[in-house]
Amino acid sequence: MDSTWLVLISLALGLVIGAGVVALLLVAARRGEHAATVVNPGVPDGIGQVLDALDTAALVVDPSNNVLKASARAISLGLVRNDVLVHPEVVDLLARVRSTGEPEQETLTVARGRFGDASLLLEARASRLGSRYVLLIADDHTESLRLEEVRRDFIANISHELKTPIASVGLLAEALEMAADEPVQVRRFARRLGEESARLARITQDIIDLSRLQAKDALATPELLRVDDLVAAAIDQNRVVAEAREVGLAVRNKSRAEVWGDETLLVTAIDNLVSNAINYSLPGTRVGVGVRSDAGVVEITVTDQGVGIPEEDLERVFERFFRVDEARARNTGGTGLGLSIVKHAVQNHGGDVRVWSQAGRGSTFTIRLPEAESSSTASGKESR
Repeated sequence: MDSTWLVLISLALGLVIGAGVVALLLVAARRGEHAATVVNPGVPDGIGQVLDALDTAALVVDPSNNVLKASARAISLGLVRNDVLVHPEVVDLLARVRSTGEPEQETLTVARGRFGDASLLLEARASRLGSRYVLLIADDHTESLRLEEVRRDFIANISHELKTPIASVGLLAEALEMAADEPVQVRRFARRLGEESARLARITQDIIDLSRLQAKDALATPELLRVDDLVAAAIDQNRVVAEAREVGLAVRNKSRAEVWGDETLLVTAIDNLVSNAINYSLPGTRVGVGVRSDAGVVEITVTDQGVGIPEEDLERVFERFFRVDEARARNTGGTGLGLSIVKHAVQNHGGDVRVWSQAGRGSTFTIRLPEAESSSTASGKESR
Protein backbone atom coordinates (compact mmCIF):
# COMPACT_ATOMS: atom_id res chain seq x y z
CA MET A 1 0.00 0.00 0.00
CA ASP A 2 1.20 3.43 -0.90
CA SER A 3 2.78 5.31 2.02
CA THR A 4 0.53 8.29 1.31
CA TRP A 5 -2.55 6.18 1.93
CA LEU A 6 -1.06 4.85 5.14
CA VAL A 7 -0.52 8.38 6.41
CA LEU A 8 -4.07 9.40 5.50
CA ILE A 9 -5.57 6.33 7.16
CA SER A 10 -3.50 6.92 10.29
CA LEU A 11 -4.56 10.53 10.36
CA ALA A 12 -8.26 9.58 10.01
CA LEU A 13 -7.97 7.00 12.76
CA GLY A 14 -6.29 9.58 14.98
CA LEU A 15 -9.09 12.05 14.35
CA VAL A 16 -11.74 9.43 15.14
CA ILE A 17 -9.99 8.34 18.31
CA GLY A 18 -9.42 11.96 19.37
CA ALA A 19 -13.07 12.84 18.77
CA GLY A 20 -14.12 9.81 20.80
CA VAL A 21 -11.85 10.77 23.69
CA VAL A 22 -13.16 14.36 23.66
CA ALA A 23 -16.73 13.08 23.59
CA LEU A 24 -16.03 10.78 26.55
CA LEU A 25 -14.43 13.64 28.46
CA LEU A 26 -17.45 15.88 27.80
CA VAL A 27 -19.86 13.18 28.96
CA ALA A 28 -17.79 12.58 32.09
CA ALA A 29 -17.70 16.31 32.83
CA ARG A 30 -21.45 16.63 32.46
CA ARG A 31 -22.04 13.63 34.71
CA GLY A 32 -19.65 15.12 37.25
CA GLU A 33 -21.55 18.42 37.20
CA HIS A 34 -24.84 16.55 37.61
CA ALA A 35 -23.44 14.53 40.51
CA ALA A 36 -22.12 17.68 42.15
CA THR A 37 -25.53 19.27 41.77
CA VAL A 38 -27.19 16.28 43.41
CA VAL A 39 -24.67 16.15 46.23
CA ASN A 40 -24.53 19.92 46.71
CA PRO A 41 -27.94 21.15 45.59
CA GLY A 42 -28.50 24.85 45.45
CA VAL A 43 -31.53 27.09 45.62
CA PRO A 44 -32.56 28.60 42.26
CA ASP A 45 -31.43 32.18 41.79
CA GLY A 46 -33.55 34.72 43.64
CA ILE A 47 -35.51 32.23 45.74
CA GLY A 48 -33.24 32.62 48.75
CA GLN A 49 -33.76 36.38 48.80
CA VAL A 50 -37.53 35.93 48.53
CA LEU A 51 -37.62 33.53 51.48
CA ASP A 52 -35.46 35.91 53.52
CA ALA A 53 -38.05 38.64 52.97
CA LEU A 54 -41.09 36.55 53.91
CA ASP A 55 -42.72 36.76 57.35
CA THR A 56 -44.64 33.54 56.72
CA ALA A 57 -43.34 29.96 56.86
CA ALA A 58 -41.72 28.99 53.56
CA LEU A 59 -39.16 26.45 52.42
CA VAL A 60 -37.62 24.80 49.36
CA VAL A 61 -36.84 21.07 49.20
CA ASP A 62 -34.99 18.86 46.74
CA PRO A 63 -36.21 15.48 45.36
CA SER A 64 -35.03 13.74 48.54
CA ASN A 65 -36.95 16.20 50.76
CA ASN A 66 -33.74 17.79 52.00
CA VAL A 67 -34.52 21.38 52.99
CA LEU A 68 -32.30 23.67 50.95
CA LYS A 69 -33.65 26.93 52.33
CA ALA A 70 -36.21 27.81 55.02
CA SER A 71 -37.51 31.08 56.39
CA ALA A 72 -37.05 31.86 60.08
CA ARG A 73 -40.79 31.42 60.55
CA ALA A 74 -40.63 27.84 59.24
CA ILE A 75 -37.81 27.09 61.68
CA SER A 76 -39.58 28.67 64.67
CA LEU A 77 -42.83 26.81 63.95
CA GLY A 78 -40.91 23.53 64.04
CA LEU A 79 -41.55 22.53 60.41
CA VAL A 80 -37.83 21.95 59.89
CA ARG A 81 -35.26 20.32 62.14
CA ASN A 82 -31.64 19.67 61.14
CA ASP A 83 -32.51 20.58 57.54
CA VAL A 84 -35.17 17.84 57.39
CA LEU A 85 -38.96 18.08 57.23
CA VAL A 86 -40.52 17.15 60.57
CA HIS A 87 -44.17 16.42 59.83
CA PRO A 88 -45.34 13.49 57.66
CA GLU A 89 -48.40 15.53 56.63
CA VAL A 90 -46.11 18.02 54.90
CA VAL A 91 -44.07 15.25 53.28
CA ASP A 92 -47.27 13.70 51.86
CA LEU A 93 -48.36 17.05 50.42
CA LEU A 94 -45.02 17.53 48.66
CA ALA A 95 -45.14 13.96 47.32
CA ARG A 96 -48.51 14.65 45.67
CA VAL A 97 -47.11 17.77 44.01
CA ARG A 98 -44.20 15.76 42.56
CA SER A 99 -46.58 13.02 41.41
CA THR A 100 -49.12 15.24 39.66
CA GLY A 101 -46.94 18.18 38.75
CA GLU A 102 -49.80 20.46 39.79
CA PRO A 103 -49.90 22.92 42.72
CA GLU A 104 -51.64 21.59 45.85
CA GLN A 105 -53.33 23.41 48.74
CA GLU A 106 -54.43 21.78 51.99
CA THR A 107 -55.35 22.66 55.56
CA LEU A 108 -53.02 20.74 57.87
CA THR A 109 -53.17 20.16 61.62
CA VAL A 110 -49.68 19.32 62.85
CA ALA A 111 -48.00 19.02 66.23
CA ARG A 112 -46.56 22.30 67.45
CA GLY A 113 -43.46 20.75 68.97
CA ARG A 114 -41.72 17.47 69.58
CA PHE A 115 -43.81 16.94 72.71
CA GLY A 116 -46.94 18.30 74.31
CA ASP A 117 -50.53 18.53 73.11
CA ALA A 118 -50.42 21.87 71.32
CA SER A 119 -51.02 21.85 67.56
CA LEU A 120 -50.82 24.21 64.60
CA LEU A 121 -53.49 24.85 61.97
CA LEU A 122 -51.68 25.59 58.71
CA GLU A 123 -53.02 26.58 55.32
CA ALA A 124 -50.27 25.04 53.18
CA ARG A 125 -49.63 25.59 49.47
CA ALA A 126 -47.01 23.67 47.51
CA SER A 127 -45.90 23.85 43.87
CA ARG A 128 -43.02 22.73 41.69
CA LEU A 129 -40.06 25.05 41.35
CA GLY A 130 -38.35 24.13 38.12
CA SER A 131 -37.83 20.45 37.39
CA ARG A 132 -36.17 19.43 40.65
CA TYR A 133 -37.45 21.51 43.55
CA VAL A 134 -40.72 22.05 45.40
CA LEU A 135 -41.71 25.25 47.17
CA LEU A 136 -43.94 25.16 50.27
CA ILE A 137 -45.64 28.22 51.80
CA ALA A 138 -47.70 27.79 54.98
CA ASP A 139 -49.88 30.38 56.71
CA ASP A 140 -50.52 29.85 60.42
CA HIS A 141 -54.25 30.14 61.23
CA THR A 142 -53.88 28.84 64.78
CA GLU A 143 -54.47 32.25 66.30
CA SER A 144 -57.97 32.66 64.86
CA LEU A 145 -59.04 29.40 66.49
CA ARG A 146 -57.32 30.41 69.71
CA LEU A 147 -59.22 33.70 69.83
CA GLU A 148 -62.53 31.86 69.68
CA GLU A 149 -61.41 29.54 72.48
CA VAL A 150 -60.34 32.54 74.53
CA ARG A 151 -63.76 34.13 74.17
CA ARG A 152 -65.51 30.98 75.36
CA ASP A 153 -63.05 30.32 78.18
CA PHE A 154 -63.12 33.88 79.44
CA ILE A 155 -66.92 33.80 79.80
CA ALA A 156 -66.77 30.39 81.49
CA ASN A 157 -64.03 31.50 83.88
CA ILE A 158 -65.84 34.69 84.84
CA SER A 159 -69.10 32.90 85.60
CA HIS A 160 -67.36 30.04 87.44
CA GLU A 161 -64.94 31.84 89.72
CA LEU A 162 -65.91 35.47 90.22
CA LYS A 163 -69.39 34.82 91.59
CA THR A 164 -68.04 33.65 94.98
CA PRO A 165 -65.90 36.70 95.89
CA ILE A 166 -68.52 39.05 94.44
CA ALA A 167 -71.18 37.46 96.65
CA SER A 168 -68.82 37.69 99.65
CA VAL A 169 -68.22 41.39 99.05
CA GLY A 170 -71.98 41.99 98.93
CA LEU A 171 -72.61 40.08 102.17
CA LEU A 172 -69.77 41.83 103.98
CA ALA A 173 -71.04 45.21 102.84
CA GLU A 174 -74.47 44.39 104.31
CA ALA A 175 -72.89 43.15 107.55
CA LEU A 176 -70.77 46.30 107.75
CA GLU A 177 -73.87 48.47 107.43
CA MET A 178 -75.72 46.52 110.13
CA ALA A 179 -72.74 46.79 112.52
CA ALA A 180 -72.27 50.52 112.02
CA ASP A 181 -72.53 51.20 115.78
CA GLU A 182 -70.03 48.50 116.75
CA PRO A 183 -66.43 49.68 116.07
CA VAL A 184 -64.86 46.24 116.67
CA GLN A 185 -67.21 44.54 114.21
CA VAL A 186 -66.79 47.35 111.70
CA ARG A 187 -63.00 46.89 111.73
CA ARG A 188 -63.33 43.10 111.40
CA PHE A 189 -65.76 43.29 108.49
CA ALA A 190 -63.74 46.05 106.84
CA ARG A 191 -60.60 43.91 107.03
CA ARG A 192 -62.38 40.92 105.51
CA LEU A 193 -63.90 43.18 102.87
CA GLY A 194 -60.40 44.34 101.94
CA GLU A 195 -59.18 40.75 101.73
CA GLU A 196 -62.05 39.70 99.47
CA SER A 197 -61.52 42.78 97.32
CA ALA A 198 -57.82 41.97 96.92
CA ARG A 199 -58.69 38.35 96.10
CA LEU A 200 -61.18 39.52 93.49
CA ALA A 201 -58.54 41.77 91.96
CA ARG A 202 -56.00 38.90 91.79
CA ILE A 203 -58.47 36.52 90.19
CA THR A 204 -59.53 39.13 87.65
CA GLN A 205 -55.91 39.90 86.74
CA ASP A 206 -55.01 36.21 86.41
CA ILE A 207 -58.02 35.59 84.18
CA ILE A 208 -57.03 38.55 82.00
CA ASP A 209 -53.42 37.30 81.85
CA LEU A 210 -54.55 33.79 80.92
CA SER A 211 -56.89 35.12 78.24
CA ARG A 212 -54.13 37.27 76.77
CA LEU A 213 -51.78 34.30 76.86
CA GLN A 214 -54.24 32.09 75.00
CA ALA A 215 -54.85 34.85 72.48
CA LYS A 216 -51.18 35.49 71.80
CA ASP A 217 -49.02 33.46 69.46
CA ALA A 218 -45.66 33.29 71.21
CA LEU A 219 -43.88 32.49 67.95
CA ALA A 220 -45.55 35.09 65.72
CA THR A 221 -42.50 37.32 66.16
CA PRO A 222 -40.01 34.98 67.85
CA GLU A 223 -36.74 36.02 69.43
CA LEU A 224 -33.69 33.89 70.08
CA LEU A 225 -33.48 33.78 73.88
CA ARG A 226 -30.80 32.54 76.27
CA VAL A 227 -32.41 30.20 78.78
CA ASP A 228 -29.96 31.24 81.53
CA ASP A 229 -31.16 34.84 81.17
CA LEU A 230 -34.81 33.78 81.48
CA VAL A 231 -34.10 31.82 84.66
CA ALA A 232 -32.06 34.66 86.14
CA ALA A 233 -34.91 37.13 85.55
CA ALA A 234 -37.46 34.82 87.21
CA ILE A 235 -35.16 34.23 90.20
CA ASP A 236 -34.62 37.98 90.68
CA GLN A 237 -38.38 38.56 90.83
CA ASN A 238 -38.68 36.12 93.75
CA ARG A 239 -35.64 36.90 95.90
CA VAL A 240 -37.43 39.30 98.27
CA VAL A 241 -40.33 36.88 98.90
CA ALA A 242 -37.93 33.98 99.39
CA GLU A 243 -35.91 35.93 101.98
CA ALA A 244 -39.10 36.97 103.80
CA ARG A 245 -40.19 33.32 104.01
CA GLU A 246 -36.66 32.17 104.91
CA VAL A 247 -36.48 29.94 101.84
CA GLY A 248 -33.15 29.59 100.02
CA LEU A 249 -32.84 29.89 96.22
CA ALA A 250 -30.20 27.89 94.36
CA VAL A 251 -29.50 27.86 90.61
CA ARG A 252 -27.71 24.76 89.32
CA ASN A 253 -26.34 23.47 86.02
CA LYS A 254 -26.23 26.68 84.03
CA SER A 255 -26.46 26.13 80.28
CA ARG A 256 -25.77 28.09 77.12
CA ALA A 257 -28.92 26.74 75.51
CA GLU A 258 -31.17 29.02 73.47
CA VAL A 259 -34.84 28.79 72.49
CA TRP A 260 -37.14 30.62 70.12
CA GLY A 261 -40.03 32.48 71.72
CA ASP A 262 -41.46 35.35 73.70
CA GLU A 263 -39.30 36.52 76.61
CA THR A 264 -42.17 37.85 78.77
CA LEU A 265 -44.22 34.64 78.52
CA LEU A 266 -41.31 32.35 79.33
CA VAL A 267 -40.14 34.45 82.28
CA THR A 268 -43.74 34.47 83.57
CA ALA A 269 -43.93 30.67 83.32
CA ILE A 270 -40.66 30.14 85.22
CA ASP A 271 -41.60 32.86 87.72
CA ASN A 272 -44.91 31.13 88.50
CA LEU A 273 -43.15 27.83 89.19
CA VAL A 274 -40.54 29.46 91.43
CA SER A 275 -43.21 31.51 93.25
CA ASN A 276 -45.34 28.40 93.86
CA ALA A 277 -42.32 26.49 95.13
CA ILE A 278 -41.52 29.28 97.62
CA ASN A 279 -45.12 29.64 98.80
CA TYR A 280 -45.47 25.93 99.48
CA SER A 281 -42.05 25.51 101.14
CA LEU A 282 -41.29 25.52 104.84
CA PRO A 283 -38.87 28.02 106.43
CA GLY A 284 -35.29 26.81 106.32
CA THR A 285 -35.72 24.74 103.14
CA ARG A 286 -34.41 25.42 99.64
CA VAL A 287 -35.85 25.83 96.15
CA GLY A 288 -33.54 24.70 93.37
CA VAL A 289 -33.67 25.72 89.70
CA GLY A 290 -31.68 23.72 87.16
CA VAL A 291 -31.18 23.97 83.38
CA ARG A 292 -29.86 21.32 81.02
CA SER A 293 -30.03 20.56 77.30
CA ASP A 294 -29.77 17.21 75.57
CA ALA A 295 -30.70 15.91 72.12
CA GLY A 296 -32.35 19.17 71.10
CA VAL A 297 -34.45 19.49 74.26
CA VAL A 298 -33.99 22.15 76.94
CA GLU A 299 -35.23 21.27 80.45
CA ILE A 300 -35.85 23.87 83.17
CA THR A 301 -36.45 22.16 86.52
CA VAL A 302 -37.83 23.77 89.69
CA THR A 303 -37.58 21.61 92.83
CA ASP A 304 -38.81 22.37 96.34
CA GLN A 305 -38.80 20.63 99.72
CA GLY A 306 -42.33 21.66 100.57
CA VAL A 307 -45.60 19.98 101.44
CA GLY A 308 -45.85 18.07 98.13
CA ILE A 309 -48.91 17.05 96.14
CA PRO A 310 -50.98 13.90 96.76
CA GLU A 311 -50.75 11.35 93.95
CA GLU A 312 -54.47 11.54 93.18
CA ASP A 313 -54.16 15.29 92.48
CA LEU A 314 -51.13 15.21 90.17
CA GLU A 315 -53.17 14.93 86.98
CA ARG A 316 -55.32 17.95 87.92
CA VAL A 317 -52.75 20.50 89.06
CA PHE A 318 -52.70 22.26 85.67
CA GLU A 319 -56.48 22.71 85.54
CA ARG A 320 -57.87 26.23 85.89
CA PHE A 321 -58.76 27.15 89.48
CA PHE A 322 -57.72 23.76 90.85
CA ARG A 323 -56.15 24.02 94.31
CA VAL A 324 -54.65 21.06 96.17
CA ASP A 325 -55.21 22.79 99.54
CA GLU A 326 -57.96 25.42 99.44
CA ALA A 327 -57.13 26.83 102.88
CA ARG A 328 -53.40 27.17 102.14
CA ALA A 329 -54.14 28.66 98.73
CA ARG A 330 -56.20 31.38 100.36
CA ASN A 331 -53.42 32.06 102.86
CA THR A 332 -50.77 32.33 100.14
CA GLY A 333 -52.99 34.42 97.87
CA GLY A 334 -53.25 31.70 95.22
CA THR A 335 -55.97 31.89 92.59
CA GLY A 336 -55.51 28.43 91.08
CA LEU A 337 -54.49 29.87 87.72
CA GLY A 338 -50.70 29.99 88.06
CA LEU A 339 -49.98 26.48 86.78
CA SER A 340 -52.56 26.83 84.03
CA ILE A 341 -50.69 29.94 82.87
CA VAL A 342 -47.44 27.95 82.93
CA LYS A 343 -48.98 25.17 80.85
CA HIS A 344 -50.34 27.50 78.16
CA ALA A 345 -47.13 29.55 77.99
CA VAL A 346 -45.02 26.43 77.47
CA GLN A 347 -47.42 24.87 74.96
CA ASN A 348 -47.34 28.10 72.96
CA HIS A 349 -43.61 27.46 72.56
CA GLY A 350 -44.05 23.87 71.36
CA GLY A 351 -43.11 22.38 74.73
CA ASP A 352 -44.70 20.72 77.72
CA VAL A 353 -44.51 20.80 81.52
CA ARG A 354 -44.31 17.78 83.83
CA VAL A 355 -44.60 17.28 87.57
CA TRP A 356 -43.27 14.77 90.08
CA SER A 357 -44.31 15.01 93.71
CA GLN A 358 -44.86 13.12 96.93
CA ALA A 359 -46.88 14.43 99.83
CA GLY A 360 -44.55 15.66 102.54
CA ARG A 361 -41.40 15.35 100.39
CA GLY A 362 -41.71 18.20 97.93
CA SER A 363 -42.34 18.64 94.21
CA THR A 364 -40.39 18.94 90.97
CA PHE A 365 -41.82 20.75 87.95
CA THR A 366 -39.99 20.43 84.61
CA ILE A 367 -40.50 22.68 81.59
CA ARG A 368 -39.32 21.09 78.32
CA LEU A 369 -38.75 23.26 75.25
CA PRO A 370 -37.30 22.62 71.78
CA GLU A 371 -33.75 23.95 71.66
CA ALA A 372 -33.01 26.51 68.96
CA GLU A 373 -30.71 24.98 66.38
CA SER A 374 -28.03 26.64 64.31
CA SER A 375 -29.17 25.67 60.84
CA SER A 376 -27.70 26.70 57.49
CA THR A 377 -31.23 26.77 56.08
CA ALA A 378 -32.54 29.34 58.53
CA SER A 379 -32.54 32.99 57.67
CA GLY A 380 -32.75 36.02 59.86
CA LYS A 381 -31.50 34.47 63.11
CA GLU A 382 -30.01 36.97 65.51
CA SER A 383 -28.76 36.34 69.01
CA ARG A 384 -29.80 38.63 71.77
